[in-house]
Amino acid sequence: MSDDGPEPLSIGELSRRTGLPVRTIRYWSDLGLLPPAGRAPGGHRRFAVESVARLELVRTLRELGIGLADVRRLLARETSLEAVAAVHLAALDARIRSLRLSRAVLSAVVRRRFGTEEMTMVNRLARQSAQERRRIIEEFHREVFGGLDADPHLSERLRHVPADLPDDPAPAQVEAWVELAELVQDPDFRRRMRDMFEQHAGGRADGGQAAGPGAHRWFAAKLTRLAGEARERGVAPGSPEAGELLDRLLGDADRAAVLRRLRAGSFADADRYRRLVATIRGKEPEAPHAADFDWLIAALTARLP
Repeated sequence: MSDDGPEPLSIGELSRRTGLPVRTIRYWSDLGLLPPAGRAPGGHRRFAVESVARLELVRTLRELGIGLADVRRLLARETSLEAVAAVHLAALDARIRSLRLSRAVLSAVVRRRFGTEEMTMVNRLARQSAQERRRIIEEFHREVFGGLDADPHLSERLRHVPADLPDDPAPAQVEAWVELAELVQDPDFRRRMRDMFEQHAGGRADGGQAAGPGAHRWFAAKLTRLAGEARERGVAPGSPEAGELLDRLLGDADRAAVLRRLRAGSFADADRYRRLVATIRGKEPEAPHAADFDWLIAALTARLP
């Protein structure tokens, strides 16, 4: 040690003290992140002892993902650590969301044993922006509900389809969104859903079983519950017991009109739609009712010309 203070350090000594490779220290010094305190007689760079702490700071910033250009600006005090950290925090959050989505897509590929074309399609649909997802759902709503006087409780329930995936989606949620996106863009599915709501709107106009806010949902729940119980007991649709059940359920209602509405709304896709929406929301899907509606349709068909 000289009278003027500690002896300057060589690059090799800095490397031993910090554990950083000589090549990295030389590179950072060339970029101006670690200016030398002077030169030895042979031309080799010498660094002040304080350079050890400066190197540790640079290493920490680099480990946190901050680029060399921002590190240089920080060391030159051209910007604040808080400002740089905020920018990189936002970038890191976006990267984490992307990695979680990639994990969910790959998990779906493993679960479903997708091929390369299916994997490409799943990844494309899963990575759509929230705006693109909303556009798909809004187009579906306009085509299905536009101009109809359907039960507002029912239409609002079906309208509230999540247009985005959570930040950390489960593989099942990714699969559900991909399937739902394909389903709502299918012209045949849209036509069948439109037919179902046209039948329902007609029932409201006639003051039938579906009239009144929320009545459609209550009536459908009652139908599926009682029909499901009869089906599980093994009651045949054409049996006298099934006829008595229909009498209790429908009373004086126009059975032909009820049958038309059941046929319009009993296709398997509509049931799948509700289950997909529940999965995307992270909720337990309702039990499928397709078999219950099929039993009701068979029971009504057996008693109508």
